[in-house]
Amino acid sequence: MERRHSDVEILFEFANEGEASIDEIKTELFAYQEIVNDIELKMILGRKEDEQNAILTIHPGAGGTESQDWAEMLYRMYSRWIEKKGFKIEVLDVQPGDEAGIKDVTFEIKGDYAYGMAKAEAGVHRMVRISPFDSNSRRHTSFASVFVYPSVDDEIEIEINPQDLRIDTYRASGAGGQHVNKTDSAVRITHNPTGIVVQCQNQRSQHKNKNQAMKILKARIYQHELEIEKEKNKELEDQKMDIGWGSQIRSYVFHPYNMVKDHRTKEETGNVQAVMDGYIDPFIRAYLLSNIKPNSIKVN
Repeated sequence: MERRHSDVEILFEFANEGEASIDEIKTELFAYQEIVNDIELKMILGRKEDEQNAILTIHPGAGGTESQDWAEMLYRMYSRWIEKKGFKIEVLDVQPGDEAGIKDVTFEIKGDYAYGMAKAEAGVHRMVRISPFDSNSRRHTSFASVFVYPSVDDEIEIEINPQDLRIDTYRASGAGGQHVNKTDSAVRITHNPTGIVVQCQNQRSQHKNKNQAMKILKARIYQHELEIEKEKNKELEDQKMDIGWGSQIRSYVFHPYNMVKDHRTKEETGNVQAVMDGYIDPFIRAYLLSNIKPNSIKVN
């Protein structure tokens, strides 16, 4: 920050002497602002789990193909955001839609403070557009829910009693043809004490699917424990709302006008395409800043 601050000051001096352009100053100021924003967010994200990788699950609401297509659009949006942040993505499980889109997708975001930032996306996302699947070109409203869990690393111990698990195997679904899975490679694990159910069918072998499912299960159990702790402090933010009217955290309107609005912070933009291309940092930043409590940031 000090170096960037010094660079900006020098550029202003050069500009006064006619040796630097306004565009150069704007570029340097933008880079400086990005560093300030990044450091500010990391000061806000003070919980241990904030530094972890994140596991996201996107589930479409009612509406069939239209909602499944919206779920895939959200997945693409997050994939672009992950790329812009320099994070890595690993798809843990995906179930394609019958005609288009996806029925479910679970993926891991790998990077510093991935969970701390991604947790701002937990909730119901609403889209309004002229449906490409409607022959009468009518306007449709679709919903999809996003669940976010901190990925458990080796430093965090999650003890799971094998006797608490029910493990079912089944044949993975697919498009058919010569590559259709003819063995029971898909795995579904139920954690009886919490009622948490996870499944994975993305890998070809049952062993790999079981390992991926256990990874998702540990993340969800860890999140479950975090929510119990937050409940005790009356700070629980319930992300398991009905996937429908009145419960959305953000609306994406493509028709009759263009606007993306976060209903929690009132942050909005008319550049819907930029948002769908992964430019969601302003929404994440506004949400995290809105949750700051007085004297909650400590500077050493």
